[in-house]
Amino acid sequence: MNGIERIAAERQRQIEEGWTLEHDAFEHGGGELAWAAASYALAREDFYTDEADDCPSMWPWLPRDWKPCPGDRIRELEKAGALIAAEIDRLLRLEAKPEGPKPERREG
Repeated sequence: MNGIERIAAERQRQIEEGWTLEHDAFEHGGGELAWAAASYALAREDFYTDEADDCPSMWPWLPRDWKPCPGDRIRELEKAGALIAAEIDRLLRLEAKPEGPKPERREG
């Protein structure tokens, strides 16, 4: 499998676990998906400690949700790519929403 296929497979896994477009649209509108992606993309072996609650300062969720893969850089990048894809999908969905009528501007 190449990189795109690996990212797509990880995104599909996330969706199957309940992290759907609808969930992302309603729960993660503040850039959290991108911050989480950056956390996985920037993680390095020397970053990890033995403490269970240790996670990057940019990690947007609870420490228990941080699930690094020490020794498996490809897996971390799959997660990062899938989270970026989720953020792109969330933004595309926002752009596609029909805008209601725009309020009239008053000259005054």
